[in-house]
Amino acid sequence: MEALKTYSFAPFHIPTTPLSETLSNKPKFLNFQLSPLPNSSFLTTHRNTNTSKSKIFTAISPSPSSASTESVEPPMPEVEAETQGDKFDWYSQWYPVMPVCDLDKRAPHGKKVMGIDVVVWWDRNEGAWKVFDDTCPHRLAPLSEGRIDQWGRLQCVYHGWCFNGSGDCKLIPQAPPDGPPVHTFKKACAAVYPSTVHHDIVWFWPNTDPQYKDIITKRKPPFLPELDDPSFTTLMGNRDIAYGYDVLVENLMDPAHVPYAHYGLMKTREPKVKLDREGGRPMEMSVKKLDVNGFIAKQEWGGSKFIAPCIFYAYTDIPEQGKSTATSDGTKKERKIMDVGPQNWQKACFVPTKSDALVVGFRRWYNKYGGGEVDWRGKYSGALPPIPPREQLLDRYWSHVVNCRSCKVAHKGLNALEIVLQVVSVLAIGVVAATKQGVLSAVARSTLVGMAILCFAGSRWLAHFIHKNFHYHDYNHAFR
Repeated sequence: MEALKTYSFAPFHIPTTPLSETLSNKPKFLNFQLSPLPNSSFLTTHRNTNTSKSKIFTAISPSPSSASTESVEPPMPEVEAETQGDKFDWYSQWYPVMPVCDLDKRAPHGKKVMGIDVVVWWDRNEGAWKVFDDTCPHRLAPLSEGRIDQWGRLQCVYHGWCFNGSGDCKLIPQAPPDGPPVHTFKKACAAVYPSTVHHDIVWFWPNTDPQYKDIITKRKPPFLPELDDPSFTTLMGNRDIAYGYDVLVENLMDPAHVPYAHYGLMKTREPKVKLDREGGRPMEMSVKKLDVNGFIAKQEWGGSKFIAPCIFYAYTDIPEQGKSTATSDGTKKERKIMDVGPQNWQKACFVPTKSDALVVGFRRWYNKYGGGEVDWRGKYSGALPPIPPREQLLDRYWSHVVNCRSCKVAHKGLNALEIVLQVVSVLAIGVVAATKQGVLSAVARSTLVGMAILCFAGSRWLAHFIHKNFHYHDYNHAFR
């Protein structure tokens, strides 16, 4: 899904407001879309009580071993279903596309899921979100570049062809009104994907075959009870990040990296015996059941589920708060995995401790049932693109702000405030310069000059704040 996000992990940083500590079960959910560069959305929930809060985040130890490295076996599932030849069908699943809160009903939105270009738009005539193939049947122009016309139809910006919520072409402006009704021909229709709104997220089924038109009556997206529980508050977000699917998922299932990769940004449980500054410690984790649909796991602080292919759902009562960042080593890590081949991941990586149990469980599922790779159906060759510069990898504006309604509003408002401060600064200096000596008292002149300086300094500080929080902020682990 372009809910729940996301990237060959390039470095990314998600600004969040600190959440207060939790004293009870904390559900965590992660939905993420699958595309060569997936879009990731994340959910945060907390219970609406004074004593209990819970959180969900995009980042959702080792027992000492005296054996030699050659004899250490990685953590294995306690129960693994005996399903011979059972393969995961990547195209018979519901995928989250986008949180409704970040969609604008006035315009179509272009997204990419499973390598498929789709357009999400609000059909006011049916009162529902629709997901179409992002291609006009006329000359293959992207429908996401179009508009919603005055009759609530999706209009192609290239030649004005209009489509209703069922994909039927309702208007071809170039067709003579007294000529054949070419707009009714089947080839004039837009391709429509089954879609639904579930947990305030738009989901779609990646197959336009008419036999799947009513798939929602037979199979629904995964149900997460906390998201429909009024005693919980849910916060949603999304971000495009340059991270491959498998590397992203295993990162989210790996709590042992948090004290190090997120040092100073996320609060973690203090170990009884602190081995280093960051506070890494042994963790009791195990996969209890693994089959084609994912797995169920147990941690010392709760439980979790991987609902294949794109939901990680966990309960925890460990207090966590703060901001999160990811490092650029994910990009390099993915290249190394590609070099050895996903099927050989366990040979390339040394995972002797229980803290890696969920990662090992996911890799077993991915290789055994998923075929060791996402089925892109020819839309992605498997070759990784060149690593972009850090400014692009760590970019926040194009990867998040433009797709987040609240951040867009904040960004626009702060930019307007910056301009106002600059204008006030210039006007104050202008008044002082244009006013003849003696017209203004020394106190008034000093006040205007001081105000101009303060406004100018404020505008410069605000410009830095905007750039750091909405555009780009570098991060160096060595100096944390």
